[in-house]
Amino acid sequence: MATNELVSKEESRVINEKWDNDDLATVRIKIFRGHTESVGSCQLIQNSEKVFSASDDCSVRLWDTSTGECLRCYKNLHTGNISQAHATLQGSRFVTCSWDKKMKYWDTESGKCILESSHDDFLTCCSISHKEKLIAVGSDLGRALRVYDVDSGLLVHDIKGHHGGTLTSAIFASTDDKVITTSMDKTAKVFDLITANTTIKLEGHSNVVSDCSITENGQKFATASWDKTVQLWDVATGMYRSKGPAVLKGIHDGSVSCCEFSKDGLLLVSGSYDTSIVVWDVENRVQKLKLQGHTDWLKYVCFSEDQNWILSCSKDMTLRLWNISEADQIPIVLQNKKTVGVKVIKCSRCGKPFSMSQLESFRDITVCVFCRLTNPSKSWLTISDP
Repeated sequence: MATNELVSKEESRVINEKWDNDDLATVRIKIFRGHTESVGSCQLIQNSEKVFSASDDCSVRLWDTSTGECLRCYKNLHTGNISQAHATLQGSRFVTCSWDKKMKYWDTESGKCILESSHDDFLTCCSISHKEKLIAVGSDLGRALRVYDVDSGLLVHDIKGHHGGTLTSAIFASTDDKVITTSMDKTAKVFDLITANTTIKLEGHSNVVSDCSITENGQKFATASWDKTVQLWDVATGMYRSKGPAVLKGIHDGSVSCCEFSKDGLLLVSGSYDTSIVVWDVENRVQKLKLQGHTDWLKYVCFSEDQNWILSCSKDMTLRLWNISEADQIPIVLQNKKTVGVKVIKCSRCGKPFSMSQLESFRDITVCVFCRLTNPSKSWLTISDP
């Protein structure tokens, strides 16, 4: 049975008095210390007011984002390492999967397990659907994708041999009708829960595909790989079939272990075994910012809802919260913009800023891509004289 404990400020050992200036960091950071082994999962939940983390020390922790204080520690959740954990956005539930071959679904307030399933092989990844109705689990030797109904506890999809190798990630599309998986077989797949068929198989990496992310509108998809690259796929239009993916490479010196889109889909963050974090400008496919400070492999990275922070966790047993709210004023970012000819424009429809390449300055574009998508039949472009 799990032990749910309140944790003192002294035990949590967090740098929470003020923002810390790490010698390698290009932005202000907070460091969360308390886990005693590698931290493999992290999230910003409850409107980014809380931090959720899970570790190989078989514990899950909840932290206060503003103070850095560890509020709760759930110990002894499994008898083996927790390979991955995922919480609901409001933090009322979370799921864990482990090398002890079990998936467990927990109530955050009571710390009680409300759903448990045993498997024939090690479990490597898990996630909860956005409407909190389904749980997806991926396995090792069985290379299986399994989907559970939370209310009934029933296994609704059991796809053995879904990949040719161990599953490394399994996430739900924002509409909850698809599960997207990545694998050590160098591919990513999209499984349609309604038709119970694999509808898309993405091939292009030369090594293990370690993680993936999809934009909220489902237009763009990203895969991270041990081949040291991140690839961007246009899954909505299917253009990748004829042109292939856009490849983001040359920045990470080691295998890329994780990636995630920002809420608006304009930025992508990736983490690597080289201990660095890179923020990418998706529209222009260039590096926006590189963050350094962790001393071991990056295991997971994510954005806050307002995109002002990046949360990361590492094999170095820490979590770091990076304040990127003023990133556009950092000299190297300004230089990158100048080099690639990027300019920032305020959307005339929704008022939000977005970037575009000055190579397209012959087009009078004043409406961001998301507003254009709401009315794709309308022409938002006005061709001007060169």
